[in-house]
Amino acid sequence: MAYNRRNLLNRVLDVQNVVLAYQDDHTNEWIFKNKIQPVYRISRRTFYTYLSIPAKRELRLMNIQLGLFD
Repeated sequence: MAYNRRNLLNRVLDVQNVVLAYQDDHTNEWIFKNKIQPVYRISRRTFYTYLSIPAKRELRLMNIQLGLFD
């Protein structure tokens, strides 16, 4: 579980970047078993949940909202 929303989104973005790097040559199942699970220690269900989150967009919106308070 993440400490806050920003940390969760950064972790999701890391997982998504790993998937993008290996997606052309391997299946999602192989990527999960060999690259994601040993490093991040997440379940398969969490892995697929992370893939469905639009992390880049949400991080960008968070930065815009924080900029309003300056």
